[in-house]
Amino acid sequence: MTMLQSGAGIDTTSAAAHDGAAEAAAPGTPSGENEPPADTVVFVHVVGEVLNPGVVELNAGARASEAIEAAGGATPEAALAGVNLARVVVDGEQLLVPDAEQAAAQRASAAVEGGGVTSGGSATQGGLVNLNSADAAQLETLPRIGPALAQRIVDWRQTNGAFSSVEQLLEVSGVGAKILENLRDRVTV
Repeated sequence: MTMLQSGAGIDTTSAAAHDGAAEAAAPGTPSGENEPPADTVVFVHVVGEVLNPGVVELNAGARASEAIEAAGGATPEAALAGVNLARVVVDGEQLLVPDAEQAAAQRASAAVEGGGVTSGGSATQGGLVNLNSADAAQLETLPRIGPALAQRIVDWRQTNGAFSSVEQLLEVSGVGAKILENLRDRVTV
């Protein structure tokens, strides 16, 4: 497992794994075959109440709980009830570990919208896509949101923090009044 932060890789494997020592290889495999093929790993950006926020590398099929552990574990302030720890993470997603205040705001937002948090804190709430927790793939399920615009929304959120209102989408390059109107009843914050 590798933690990538600020452009630098921080390797969490043993030193023996790097010098090619046979004892570092998995049992029954030749030395150097203990790294999974590139198509079996995912990169997840873990943010919020974790000890080492940043991009972590995990095996495909890993759970949110594994991503949090790879980021050093949750801080004492983390509200893990606001995260579905059993959810399989996907490549390129951002996983937000909220504090108590953020978790309460998510629940309040869901209640105002007439929905409830589904799947223990997923990016959809009452059928609405949450702009503050959805990854690019989830944003692409929205009308008129393609891969490029979905990534700009995620990038805006990473740069500026959580959206405080749906109308704040207008600050994202490529989102105009017409797109906002199409999304207004399909998204939440």
